[in-house]
Amino acid sequence: MRTTFTVLPAIVAYCGDRGGITNRLHIALNICGIKCWDVNVNLMLTNIRLISVQKYHQMAETGIFDPEEHLELIAGQIIRMSAKGMVTERSRSTAHESAITRTERLLRQRLGDKVLLRIQSPVQLDDYSEPEPDIAVVKLNPLDYDDHHPDASEVFLLIEIADSSLKYDREVKAMASLRDAARTPTPRANAYSKSGIIEYWILDVNGRKLYMYRLPSPDGYHSESILAEDVTISPLAFPDCA
Repeated sequence: MRTTFTVLPAIVAYCGDRGGITNRLHIALNICGIKCWDVNVNLMLTNIRLISVQKYHQMAETGIFDPEEHLELIAGQIIRMSAKGMVTERSRSTAHESAITRTERLLRQRLGDKVLLRIQSPVQLDDYSEPEPDIAVVKLNPLDYDDHHPDASEVFLLIEIADSSLKYDREVKAMASLRDAARTPTPRANAYSKSGIIEYWILDVNGRKLYMYRLPSPDGYHSESILAEDVTISPLAFPDCA
């Protein structure tokens, strides 16, 4: 029986827009355990096969993705993010990068050697999600995470700097979950909350606001606060650092 399979957008864009199934798409499907002759090449959106972190890494190692692409794995689906430094997004990139630099500097001043700051580096939430938040405040590690990416139990705080990505950061990262990834829109659990991330901030550089999420549960964060830029706050794990 032929199987209709939804190839993830990042793979289709990179492998499938030349017509038919290319060699790279063939490799990607094989990594996922799918035979080419079982695939409906029309790529109809009927069934979604989720990608695990392990398969995602195998695809990257095989050279499936363009090295210049900025990708994230969220709830088993590969998401293409805005590329850093694109000429067409120069103003966006400048504000975004500047906000990251300033936030990182402030955190280093306040937290010193109590934590490790990771900038746009992977965090493995579970077997199907490996986002790359702009800033991750994580526990110290003797090997500086040489042998693994931090998991949820090692994270104090995740921060996204949002300009054009505010909707995505709130409605995908803050609303996506593995169990809902293949469903039609329904109330969704929070991806970060579901994995136990105790605190998640979104810094809206255009609106000059901070969206703060706390009290995680399998159904989403129970606390959402929207704060003005003149409000002083501290991370839950370090209440005295303000």
